[in-house]
Amino acid sequence: MTANKKLYTIPYVLWLLLFVIAPVLLIFYQSFFDASGAFTLANYQQYLTTGTYLKMTFNSVFYAFLITIFTLLVSYPTAYLLNQTKHKQLWLMLIILPTWINLLLKAYAFIGIFSIHGSVNTFLEMIGIGSKQILFTDVSFIFVATYIEIPFMIMPIFNALEEINPSLISASRDLGANGFETFRRVIFPLSLNGVKSGVQAVFIPSLSLFMLTRLIGGNRVITLGTAIEQHFLVTQNWGMGSTIGVILIITMFIIMLLTAEKKKGGKKKK
Repeated sequence: MTANKKLYTIPYVLWLLLFVIAPVLLIFYQSFFDASGAFTLANYQQYLTTGTYLKMTFNSVFYAFLITIFTLLVSYPTAYLLNQTKHKQLWLMLIILPTWINLLLKAYAFIGIFSIHGSVNTFLEMIGIGSKQILFTDVSFIFVATYIEIPFMIMPIFNALEEINPSLISASRDLGANGFETFRRVIFPLSLNGVKSGVQAVFIPSLSLFMLTRLIGGNRVITLGTAIEQHFLVTQNWGMGSTIGVILIITMFIIMLLTAEKKKGGKKKK
């Protein structure tokens, strides 16, 4: 039986080596070469000493933080209310359905909605406010990014809330705690692992957004993902693009460590 288990893990290990570890190693290797193919450490020096790259890193973290906060503010109450409904699995499936639609199609849909002659501006004109420049702004970028990331925050929080033992909530009520105290002392602490998983699922992809920054933000929002795309496809400076990729990977690992679930140590055997 043990031999069979080892045999079953071979495809997984091969996939991991070929499509996860090997690409990361190639990016790390390429980061030590300049545009002419010569070995150099100048890429890292330039990244760490150039104000443009440092500002871009700050923008990436800042916008990813805003997207994560807004997503959490929408997702937690939604997941909590879903958990109280009768047909919660059906409602959850309806929330997940938009994730089946291609990201590019959703971006173009929002371009039509937020454009000067789009439905939002048409509504604003009907109520007398007049058309506004909504597309190609920070607000539109954060709104669309938040909308796209919401299902990935709701799912882990919903699962964490569903796993809470109802007897703990009943015990809290029996001990005299009101609804708010029960939520603050019982429900929210027990759902923190779902919140952390949701933060990982939203914050990490938000660091490397580049399609939405171009289509919705109009390249006004420059992130690490945008810079990587530019270096690989426009300037052809693969070394600098790989260097930014390495920085992005390190940042992602730091976020994963900060939001990792802390496991309690097992009991010592006598």
